[in-house]
Amino acid sequence: MAGKSGRTIANVPEKSLKKTVLCWEGMLVILFIVINLFCGGISPSYQFANVLREMPKYLTEMFLLFPMAFILILGEIDISVGASVCLAATFTCMASNQGLPFGAVILVCLLTGVACGFINGLILTRFQELPPMIVTLGTQIVFRGIAEIALGSGGSVSLSNADGFRKIAGKAGIVPYILFVVILMAVLYSVVLAKTTFGRSVYAIGSNRMAAYYSGIPVQKIRLIIYTVTGFMAGLAALFLTSVLYGANTTTGNGFEMDAIAMAVFGGISTSGGKGRLFGGILSGFTIICLRIGLGQINMNPQLILIILGILLISAVLIPNISAKLKLKKKAA
Repeated sequence: MAGKSGRTIANVPEKSLKKTVLCWEGMLVILFIVINLFCGGISPSYQFANVLREMPKYLTEMFLLFPMAFILILGEIDISVGASVCLAATFTCMASNQGLPFGAVILVCLLTGVACGFINGLILTRFQELPPMIVTLGTQIVFRGIAEIALGSGGSVSLSNADGFRKIAGKAGIVPYILFVVILMAVLYSVVLAKTTFGRSVYAIGSNRMAAYYSGIPVQKIRLIIYTVTGFMAGLAALFLTSVLYGANTTTGNGFEMDAIAMAVFGGISTSGGKGRLFGGILSGFTIICLRIGLGQINMNPQLILIILGILLISAVLIPNISAKLKLKKKAA
């Protein structure tokens, strides 16, 4: 279980430079620097301004990373978030094309996401014996199915009035607005997870749910809140994604759930629950985004990029396990 600081036994104390470098977050910082140097070396166009220009289409997935970290620390999973993004983006485009004020369009987008997350949370808290993966797999199919019905035979919808979305997709100088929002969300979620009673409760539930329940933690209420907030973030992701794509189709949001999970796991967050820090997930998110942009700029095959990311993810899971086994062998010897 987590201590009062919100840290877990998975976090390495930063007592020395060596320990700081060798902790997982330290290695991610080094990897981030190496990847940027590598991408800059292989692609002359890999420059700060160009990276910022490419970032918006990838940063939408970061919105899903933050609540996904909470869900994984709970020891659960949500694989419906990509479909929630698809449904929210679809309804957003349809609402905009109906001539609704832009404020109302934003509300439609966010409320659609909230509804999707609340449905997941309600089912999982009312029927606690059901596994989250199966429930969210089912809602994934339902949400995407509703989007496909709404989109009709054409399978896509374009914005007829994109003025409001152009403002969202705007920039302050060369920095896109979405980057400021992502940084704000990163700070907010990190503080909540590491510094509040709510965050400590999340760690406690992930470490031992029954012990958390008997200690007076409102387990089901916290689960419902987290899944509902996940839906809200899916709606926020859909809003910014629509501002990039100016439309939606049946494949919108495909794979977003896997990308969010990959960022979290690569950042050191355990899928078994109770371990990990959001800071690692944020580092891994930006590392993966920079790698995608860099390899994309040298026209690398997209499938090959996926293979490289898959290898990195497997390595992220294997390295801590191998390290733990080596430590046990040393102690035994």
